[in-house]
Amino acid sequence: MLTKKIKKRPSPITKGKPEKKLLIRIKKHAGRNSAGKITVRHRGGGVKRLYRKINFGQERIGQSAQVIAIEYDPYRTAYIMLLEYEDGKKAYRIAPKGINVKESITIAEKALVKIGNRTRLEDIPIGTMVFNIELIPEEGGKIVRSAGVSAEILAHEGKYTNLKMPSKEVRRVNRKCFATVGRVSHFDHRFEKLRKAGQTRLKGRRPQVRGTVMAPNAHPHGGGEGKTPIGMPGPKTPWGKPARGVKTRRRKSTTKYIISRRK
Repeated sequence: MLTKKIKKRPSPITKGKPEKKLLIRIKKHAGRNSAGKITVRHRGGGVKRLYRKINFGQERIGQSAQVIAIEYDPYRTAYIMLLEYEDGKKAYRIAPKGINVKESITIAEKALVKIGNRTRLEDIPIGTMVFNIELIPEEGGKIVRSAGVSAEILAHEGKYTNLKMPSKEVRRVNRKCFATVGRVSHFDHRFEKLRKAGQTRLKGRRPQVRGTVMAPNAHPHGGGEGKTPIGMPGPKTPWGKPARGVKTRRRKSTTKYIISRRK
């Protein structure tokens, strides 16, 4: 029997061929630890996918790079861009909104305030939107990396820069830290809807069952005849701890850098 070979069409988002070392394969564990015990529920299945090594740091300070591709990353909500540096080496970075292929970006201590450029907070004027921000100098971006988010620079005071986070929290960050100018790409991610259950399964998520329909020995909300309420002052997790509306942030040494808490 003759079989017809089907040619794979290239992705409309992917343009250009990344280097092999930028793609690695991550073994799936379906929420299980080294002993095989499920420690994270509702995980398993999903399509095969490769992990893209993203450069969150400020390596290659003083160099320029050209955007040769804007790609989709299955491991994150934002789009990523493939950069080619002056010496021919390539790297992935989070793509800002409005960046286009063949544009150039600069990573320097005093770079122009332009979308995609990465520089120190102290050299960025007040009112500018930034993302992929470091918390400790030279440790790489740690915060404001999700699709469509950005932080606003409110003031420069002494050794720190005041930033208004996407959560409306105002926080002080060392002004020597690096940040990327602009807003993270894929702003419409928050409006996307999954049309069927199979889309969730392809993401590696298994079905979730409500606690109220479980047996009393399986969940604190379980038991009772018919559709009964939970029968307690507040909701609890399957392990009996209070849930929903309870503060879970532990006391940290970085709490002193928060000027105004999120509402």
